[in-house]
Parts: sequence; structure tokens; C-alpha cells
Amino acid sequence: MAADLSQIVKAYDIRGVVPDQWDESLAELFGAAFVQVTGADAIVVGHDMRPSSPGLSGAFARGAAARGADVTLIGLCSTDQLYFASGTFGLPGAMFTASHNPAQYNGIKMCRAGAAPVGQDSGLADVRALVEAWSEQGAPEPVAAPGSVTERDTLEDYAAHLLSLVDLSAMRPLKVVVDAGNGMGGHTVPTVFGLLPVTLVPMYFELDGTFPNHEANPLDPANIVDLQARVRSEGADLGLAFDGDADRCFVVDERGEGVPPSAITALVAVRELAKHPGSTVIHNLITSWSVPEVVREMGGIPVRTRVGHSFIKEEMARTGAVFGGEHSAHYYFRDFWNADTGMLAALHVLAALGSQDGPLSELVAQYDRYAASGEINSRVDDQAGRAAAVKEAFASRKDVTTDELDGLTVAAEDWWFNLRPSNTEPLLRLNVEARDEATMAKIRDEVLALVRGA
Repeated sequence: MAADLSQIVKAYDIRGVVPDQWDESLAELFGAAFVQVTGADAIVVGHDMRPSSPGLSGAFARGAAARGADVTLIGLCSTDQLYFASGTFGLPGAMFTASHNPAQYNGIKMCRAGAAPVGQDSGLADVRALVEAWSEQGAPEPVAAPGSVTERDTLEDYAAHLLSLVDLSAMRPLKVVVDAGNGMGGHTVPTVFGLLPVTLVPMYFELDGTFPNHEANPLDPANIVDLQARVRSEGADLGLAFDGDADRCFVVDERGEGVPPSAITALVAVRELAKHPGSTVIHNLITSWSVPEVVREMGGIPVRTRVGHSFIKEEMARTGAVFGGEHSAHYYFRDFWNADTGMLAALHVLAALGSQDGPLSELVAQYDRYAASGEINSRVDDQAGRAAAVKEAFASRKDVTTDELDGLTVAAEDWWFNLRPSNTEPLLRLNVEARDEATMAKIRDEVLALVRGA
């Protein structure tokens, strides 16, 4: 009987509970299918600190080698370290991680050579079809000349590459608290920060895929409480929180207040546009109004896109954009194969803060111009029906414009909101922004009443 992969093959990656939903035998088939679909004669494979990751990645490597591909295992790494290896070696890659999901989960993020994304429309559906067929009929016979499996450490080279992309020469000494959440930041941060004038205060750097302290998801405010308190108690200049696979980075200022990812997007955009005047900067449609405003003020070209890394990366490639940012603290760089790296964004923040004397809160205030609700999730039985009710309620208003690039966006002169369905859960996600707090709260409550039927 063919394996049912509908629950684990997502839009951009593979993710599910181990061993209930997938295991090493399926991982081996995924490795064989990945080689078949990409036509690769060599690939690179890395993994995070989850207990199941070494076994799953090893099985994937066996499957890939059985189809004739030489496999380079880079072992423990962050997801952006895997992208670095894919870009540097010019090889397709596979990263074993479930990012910020709980301990019982694991998954695979795949890319083509040069860290180009693999999603449903760019190979993932083909990989799934092969694995389903082989799980029913039996795996194909190994090729006559199977590939080799070798190990290589890339951490020092990854750190050197990132440090070459940011001018840190004028940086003053800074005290930085970093919460790695027992994830891969505990592996990468000491090496990347090791040559900087930084007093590093580490939190939860022990690699532990059971996440004993808190979930490795810094977008949930509950998971940065420890970091905020530590920044205040240490009198630190800033705090950084990484998610489980350390491809996202969230920033806390010297007061322990979270800095919105939109403000970080604007700050980094200013720095990249200073190096590459007139360039394009990508932002998804729920980043703050401040992002395109700042980009235009710097002489750049803002381009608005759907939420999701495959859309951002496609637009980066299409437009030749120098940088892209999302509300979820994903940051994409042309100098990093258009891939996302929270570590490079963090280095830009350190460089910007360290090259002037003021505190981080003052530095980012110029980029944090509006009142925002943050993302509010509502569990509903009828996503389409509730969204339609919201659309109808605003359709007759003369002072608004609407578009449906990604969910429903309604904008007026002083406010906007976006309402999007989750792809994986019965949720509607609401983001509201306005010129002042009272207006934001009014629109937020009006839309939530329609969504929740209150």
C-alpha cells in the first residue's frame, strides 16, 4: 500500500511527526526521489539538533547515493548554513529540520543548486509522487555505480562568508544577549560572533531538540520573555532570538522591547540601498507601510508580494532585488543566493547600532512609524464564508481599495488590514495597521467581530 504523504508534504517543505507520519525508510525514498527529480550527480545534506535528525538525514543520504549521487554530509548546521553550502558548492541540498515545531516533528527543506527553492510547483510534487509510487511498488534497484558519502565541516567558511558581507570595522563594543532556544543558533552564533567586539551573553545554547526551556519560535511573545528580562538585567545593548533552525532572527532593544520585523526590514533595506543605489527591495503584503516608504525615500524600488519564501525568492530572482523582508523575521539577500538568513540580518543590526552612539530604540524609531495589531489568529469553521462576509461589509465603502493578491487586503488613507486563510489549519489570520493606536483598535475590533460572528 502506498504511503499517504498528504499530511506531511506541505507547500514548501516536508514536515510531520516521527515515527508516526514518516520514518527513516521514507527518508531513504525521499533521498532517491530528490536525486531523480533534480537530476543531480551530487548533493549536500545537513541536519539540526533534533534526536531523529541524524538517522533521517543518514537514510536520505543512502537513498541518494543508491541513485548514483555523491553526498556531502555537513552534519549539524543551521538552515542558512545549508543554503551557504548549496550556493558555494553549486549543489542541490536537503536540510533536516522542523524549524520551530515541537520536538516530535521533523522535516526536510530542499533546494536546487545555488539555494534555489523547491516547492510544490518546482519539484516537490514530483518528489512526493515518486515516493508514493515506490512505497507501493518497492524502491527502484540501485544504479550500477552508486555515489559516495563523505563528511565536510562548513561552519568556519559560513561564518567568514557572512562577515565578508557586512562592514563591521567601525563597530563599537556591544553587549548582546542571544537566546538560541536550544536550537542551531547555539551552534552558529559563537563562531560568527567570535571575532566581533561583542560581549556575548548566551541563553539556552545547549543543543537539545526536546526544547526544555521554551518553544524555539520567537514570533510567539511567550518565547521571548526570558530574553527580554535578561536584556534588562544585564543592561545589554540588544537581544537576539533565533528559531529552531536559526534561519529567522527576532530583535529586542535595550529596554527589552521587541523590535518589529518590519522595522528591521527597513533598517537593512537602508543599508543595502546605500551600497546598491536604486535597487529593488521585496516586501510581503503584510509588512508595515514604513517599509515601502523608507525604500522610496532611499531612492529604491519597493515591490510587494505574497507571503511565503517561495514567492519572495521568485520575485528576488525576477527583479534582481538586493534584499527582501517578511513580517515573520525572514530576511533574504541577493549576496546570499536570494536565500533567507537571520544571521546576516543580525550582523546588519549590530553594524548599524555599533557605528553610532545612540541606543537601538532610537535607531529603529525612525522605521517604526505606525500602530500595528500583530498577527491575530481566529479559529473558524468556514474560512471562505467568514472572509466573504468581511469583504461584503467593506465593499460599499467609498474610502477604501481592496485587492486579493493574498487573502483580502482593504486599505484606506489612514489604515489597512489583511485577512488571510491558513493553508494548514482552520484559521483566519488578521493583520491591521493604522496611523494611530485608536484607529488600529477600531478597525481590528470591527473585522474581528465579522470574523468571529460576535
